[in-house]
Amino acid sequence: MDDKNLMENLLHLEKGICDLFMHGTIESPTPNVNSTFKTALNDALTSQDTIYNKMAAKGWYPTEQVDQSKINSAKDKYSCPGCQ
Repeated sequence: MDDKNLMENLLHLEKGICDLFMHGTIESPTPNVNSTFKTALNDALTSQDTIYNKMAAKGWYPTEQVDQSKINSAKDKYSCPGCQ
């Protein structure tokens, strides 16, 4: 397994951990449990961000610039006129 595949696997694993900790935070029955899950979630999000940044720096997580008209179209499609 090369470094890129290893990093992709780590990133997917970390994203899954974040999902579990987020649900634990939402569903926690007591303040102490909630606090513990929040701390674990924040740590996992920090780790996920670190992995992503390393992958992006190596060009292993390419992103593309979206045309402003597509952004505007999505905003219009999903906007809530009375919500603002």
